[in-house]
Amino acid sequence: MNVCLLNDSFPPVIDGVANTVMNYAEVLTADERDRAIVATPRYPGVDYSDYPYQVVPYQSLNTASFTAGYRTGNPFSNEAITELRDFKPDIIHTHCPMVSSVMARLLRNETGAPLIFTYHTKFDVDIARTIRAKALQKESIKAVVDNIAACDEVWTVSNGAGENLRSLGYEGSYRVVNNGVDFAKGRVEAETVRAVTGKYDLPEGVPVYLFVGRLMTYKGLPLILDALHQVDAAGQDFRMVFVGGGADADAMKEKAASYGLQHKVFFIGAVHDRLALRAWNTRADLFLFPSTYDTNGIVVREAAACGLASVLIKGSCAAEGITDGRNGYLIDETPEAMAALLLRLGPDIPAMSEVGQHAMDEIYISWSDAVHTARGYYEELLAKKRNGQLVRREKKASDWFFDLTARTNEINRRIREQGEILTQPFIDSVDELRSDAREYRANVLDVTETFIESLDEAGERIMSFARKVIGDDDEY
Repeated sequence: MNVCLLNDSFPPVIDGVANTVMNYAEVLTADERDRAIVATPRYPGVDYSDYPYQVVPYQSLNTASFTAGYRTGNPFSNEAITELRDFKPDIIHTHCPMVSSVMARLLRNETGAPLIFTYHTKFDVDIARTIRAKALQKESIKAVVDNIAACDEVWTVSNGAGENLRSLGYEGSYRVVNNGVDFAKGRVEAETVRAVTGKYDLPEGVPVYLFVGRLMTYKGLPLILDALHQVDAAGQDFRMVFVGGGADADAMKEKAASYGLQHKVFFIGAVHDRLALRAWNTRADLFLFPSTYDTNGIVVREAAACGLASVLIKGSCAAEGITDGRNGYLIDETPEAMAALLLRLGPDIPAMSEVGQHAMDEIYISWSDAVHTARGYYEELLAKKRNGQLVRREKKASDWFFDLTARTNEINRRIREQGEILTQPFIDSVDELRSDAREYRANVLDVTETFIESLDEAGERIMSFARKVIGDDDEY
């Protein structure tokens, strides 16, 4: 099976969705023996040749200053679409509802391959952060929802994500397809943990709390710091480690310092080494993830892989599958609720470890299992196509635009493909004309020289005749 994966983020930018796409491509290639290709906006100076699958980076604009470090690609790149079309995809799977889905729709128009969209993140939050005008926000959300509705199947990473999508105006059906994690199940050996975490002040017997992800306020980071301020004021010791970078990192550091927590709260930046991340999850006693933004929270399952339980907000997408006190902890979305839980749990590290073991046993999903399940759904969709059961919805204005763009791209391609055939005879003709011209020039010179010689001879004859005439006149 040939699978084309598209996403607006990819290394060097690392986020949950980029991690998903990389794992899909790797598992499909290595475990399922399929062929995978990834299309993503190009980042200058990045070499994509070392991946075990093909990566097609296409033209992009530097919009990092107002999109939290992301570049914006050109979905109408004829060169990229041609390369993806020549890959002959059986399935097109887009993981972002914006640029990637526009390119995916164009590719579907050219190949006829079924198109799947997976809803990972609450894009309306990102739109609100980028676009301030409410009217433009509303129109942008509507345009993105229309883009999603144009796909043949819509997947979500949780039930909560699906309901959030419906709240934005999506009226179609969706299938919940869980993401996995690329952490091996089990804790990292103590020597590795010491090597990774040893330079930080993490006393034995003092609970260590962990957050991993983009440092953005909408992930609940202020709530964590407010709760820790209350725990500190109550006289209970702790250590807190934030792993990751983001637009709000400096603001969070300033907030921690304002509470006098700079000696207990560590911001260590992004950690890309997966073994090092496993070591941090192994060293920690509790994972704090009070995010209502995330639609799934891969980091929660990464923590579970290492036997680390999470503190989550009741009713959040990340809390799906969690039983309070059994394989995780559920709280109200307030600093007071988190502080009360940490004050209760802090003195009993073995109890937190036991809940973490249940998380490992009950909510861990490997990427191999997750992608194998997804591949089965690919097969179902292809069977529908073969049986004529894949019915496309009634076309809207945007579909006619995509059809027109696809036809225009095809015309341009045919012109380019015929270029060599058409150009070489033209070059041969030009060379022949040049040869003829040189021969013609030589002939012209010969004729001109003969003509001049004839003129000279004629002139002599005229002068001789004139002299005779004049001479005869003198005789009269």
